Amino acid sequence: MNVLMLMLQMTYEAPERWYLALLGFAEHFRTSSPPKIRLCVHCLQAVFQFKPPQRIEARTHLQLGSVLYHHTKNSELARSHLEKAWFISQQVPQFEDVKFEAASILSELFCQQNLVDSAKPLLRKAIQISQQTPYWHCRLLFQLAQLHTLEKDLVSACDLLGVGAEYARVVGSEYTRALFLLSKGMLLLMERKLGEVHPLLTLCGTIVENWQGNPIQKESLRVFFLVLQVTHYLDAGQVKSVKPCLKQLQQCIQTISTLHDDEILPSNPADLFHWLPKEHMCVLVYLVTVMHSMQAGYLEKAQKYTDKALMQLEKLKMLDCSPILSTFQVILLEHIIMCRLVTGHKATALQEISQVCQLCQQSPRLFTNHAAQLHTLLGLYCISVNCMDNAEAQFTTALRLTTHQELWTYIVTNLASVYIREGNRHQELYSLLERINPDHNFPVSSHCLRAAAFYIRGLLSFFQGRYNEAKRFLRETLKMSNAEDLNRLTACSLVLLGHIFYVLGNHRVRLNDRCYNNQLWSSALLKDLNKALGNTMDAHEAAQMHQNFSQQLLVCPWTDGPPPVQIQAQNGPTTSLASLL
Repeated sequence: MNVLMLMLQMTYEAPERWYLALLGFAEHFRTSSPPKIRLCVHCLQAVFQFKPPQRIEARTHLQLGSVLYHHTKNSELARSHLEKAWFISQQVPQFEDVKFEAASILSELFCQQNLVDSAKPLLRKAIQISQQTPYWHCRLLFQLAQLHTLEKDLVSACDLLGVGAEYARVVGSEYTRALFLLSKGMLLLMERKLGEVHPLLTLCGTIVENWQGNPIQKESLRVFFLVLQVTHYLDAGQVKSVKPCLKQLQQCIQTISTLHDDEILPSNPADLFHWLPKEHMCVLVYLVTVMHSMQAGYLEKAQKYTDKALMQLEKLKMLDCSPILSTFQVILLEHIIMCRLVTGHKATALQEISQVCQLCQQSPRLFTNHAAQLHTLLGLYCISVNCMDNAEAQFTTALRLTTHQELWTYIVTNLASVYIREGNRHQELYSLLERINPDHNFPVSSHCLRAAAFYIRGLLSFFQGRYNEAKRFLRETLKMSNAEDLNRLTACSLVLLGHIFYVLGNHRVRLNDRCYNNQLWSSALLKDLNKALGNTMDAHEAAQMHQNFSQQLLVCPWTDGPPPVQIQAQNGPTTSLASLL
């Protein structure tokens, strides 16, 4: 009450002083540690007691709406203030910042309340009347494109990004034009429209190289461009071909880390954008490096970069609640879980699967986007502990949840390996194999997945005793895996070929691998091979090696749930496709 009396006294002294004083108090309370949001809101609400002019009234409604939206759960009151700010500001000339910020935050709030049909027309109207304000026009175009992307309407999103690119060109912002085009390229990659992606990325490369501006902005464009190139190669399973681009990307992020952020604002307001903060880009480069290492079979390197990335993420999440950080963390964990399964650390893999579940439960969108991957990981875990019925259930659920063609193919390939192991699911197995036939009409363009499909065919032929046919499929696998340095797939194919040569009486074979499942299998084969050749000492050494690997895979500490399933070590191939891809 005393504060209000002081404000009333100030009203008679100078019309602006009361407003500035209340704003000062509100900002002081908002930035306190911890923030005193209730007091901040009281100060802003006090502004209306003075019957302020429209400009101050609209701005205060915007400030109240923003504070309530970002710091409280009172979304209805936030919405009321933001709608008033949007309505009043349209009646005030030359009031673009308040008008378009109100539209932007209000549309975010609508999306949070699942009122997307209210957000779209609001953004469209704001875009329509913002063409003379380059910064806001570009920002609102990005926002509406993002909304369409979240709804899986990639065609509409691409159209908007194309409009933005042309607008940026007209207002002389090659930097923001590149951002629009790279964002469009990212969506075209998601849609698998490769015919449109290649010319677009070529154009982007030219724009990025020719643009002369802020060094950090230029390097961030290069990172965006190279990330798209690297993920495109990895999506196609081209582990060897991607290496030059990946090396450039790693050099680029090192360059960015040495640059200092200059607070000099660009002369063109349309250039006031950043793709990602520098620290987020570093984590992203770690992530694509982990993806490459896993596909190439560099497991130690994958673990090393995962550890670095997760450590960086933990630091960032203490200060930044950006949803993209949780997405990065989930994808990193998904890859390291596969790494753990390949190297025999099953208990750790299970703990990390639980961690992914907890992260996904914090965000409905994250859970929706990664539910299929979670079930796939559980299926791979079940294979590793020889629970084939559970593996089948998990893979079947994952297939029902995914619309991603590459993931679907990966799951089907692993499910086929389960049916092969079970030995009595011929009808289901042949039905699956027809859908992932590597010789014709393979469902995806991934080099890696097609090579794995040949391996699965070879595995089936091996179990059926059709050794010559198995050799043909495995040689195709070797040819493809050698072409792109798919080391895990190469190792599995060589071990299986070695087993075939042993069965056929060709004992001149050498086996060497670092995957625990393959080592178990290889040591069993070496034991039998040396016994057949009469090398008693070598056979004994191989038997000891086999025993050691068996123990490493069997000793699996169980911290929760039912007791562990007893794993039966076999002389045949027991590895899942996680060890291949």
